[in-house]
Amino acid sequence: MAKFRRRTCIILLLFISFVFSLMMGLKMLRPNTASFGTPFGLDLLPELHPPKPYLGNKADFQKSDRINMETNTKNLQAAAMTVWPSKASEVNLEELPPLNYFVHVFYYSWYGNPQFDGKYLHWNHPVLEHWDPRIAKNYPQGRHTPPDDIGSSFYPELGSYSSRDPSVVETHMRQIRSASIGVLALSWYPPDSSDKNGEATDYLVPTILDKAHKYNLKVTFHIEPYSNRDDQNMLKNVKYIIDKYGSHPAFYRYKTRTGQSLPLFYVYDSYITKPKTWANLLTPSGSQSIRSSPYDGLFIALLVEEKHKHDILQSGFDGIYTYFATNGFTYGSSHQNWAKLKSFCDQNNLIFIPSVGPGYIDTSIRPWNTQNTRNRINGKYYEVALSAALQTHPNLISITSFNEWHEGTQIEKAVPKRTANTVYLDYRPHKPSLYLELTQKWSEKYSKERMTYALDQQLPAS
Repeated sequence: MAKFRRRTCIILLLFISFVFSLMMGLKMLRPNTASFGTPFGLDLLPELHPPKPYLGNKADFQKSDRINMETNTKNLQAAAMTVWPSKASEVNLEELPPLNYFVHVFYYSWYGNPQFDGKYLHWNHPVLEHWDPRIAKNYPQGRHTPPDDIGSSFYPELGSYSSRDPSVVETHMRQIRSASIGVLALSWYPPDSSDKNGEATDYLVPTILDKAHKYNLKVTFHIEPYSNRDDQNMLKNVKYIIDKYGSHPAFYRYKTRTGQSLPLFYVYDSYITKPKTWANLLTPSGSQSIRSSPYDGLFIALLVEEKHKHDILQSGFDGIYTYFATNGFTYGSSHQNWAKLKSFCDQNNLIFIPSVGPGYIDTSIRPWNTQNTRNRINGKYYEVALSAALQTHPNLISITSFNEWHEGTQIEKAVPKRTANTVYLDYRPHKPSLYLELTQKWSEKYSKERMTYALDQQLPAS
């Protein structure tokens, strides 16, 4: 009996030693997170106990914000130096509807949040004062305070997102592709300039081009009215865009009637600059002429008033677009005038691009502008605009917009949201994807109809 107990103790001691040795060996195999980061796989798990935020003073936060901004900018600039990637294998394009490269959508990359930008950008849009002090005093002032209070009457499904977030850009590209939109017209300021909120967006272009390419989308540039825009710096900026991005497979070119494939540029608020200044750049005899050079392109002017069409001809522009989503707001945005404008363009060999929108409401940032609100009527307003555009047999159609949330023209997914002070509008009783689905339906209809008149008008069919 004693012999049996002794043998059991020896076996038990050997087993304990084996287990102890095994545990020590496994511990040695685990990498030191200080040197190598979290072991592979564990970084995919959620953080169950997030670290408590550092409650420092305001100066500490400002310093942190500046460091985050500088770091993000350097990372993005470094990424811009990489070779253009091929399409990602994980995207199954066969599951998505066919593209229509004659449908363009205006896209904005000016949004930011603390996680990616160190602070909120654009979601905290200021409430704009009316120019008449007697009217202005009747409305609130200040800025919106995200994430629950944003400068929009609708609330995004993605929340108060950052345009720097690659996953957000990826989601946007998939939504655009699902709507059969072939081209996004990217709001663009030069690298040494910025929008009114002081944020430059050019460094985001490489990411947007790469993500667009994964879905076979193309990117064109919607050149904003940066400070002191004229013929000379416009030439400089067009050269910059073509030299830096022109070789990217997602860079958009439009095939003309003569068979040329040229870059296309939308020029917002083009009427601010005098026709003779534009003529220096856009006419063959101009002092800064871009015509027949490696930097030639198709320049599309914004037509607001009827008289602008004569200025556009004198300037040497190649076409017109109407941008605004408010039917009746301007001569150009009024559906009833599109047939006349198309006829004018045909007579003068100009490209006609009517702009359609799902509705309009900007009272979150212009509370005094209720007269220009256009109710969506569960998608009917959008379909009326699309029908009016198709009836003119346009060269292209532009959509205002994918994500201009301040003016409520977005077709991006929106969701119901209620706070203590605000009840946001939404797309109910329909799904958040309603306007993407309507766009897909009309894009397909436009594609079929365009094939029937493209030959008569000598338009490119693809």
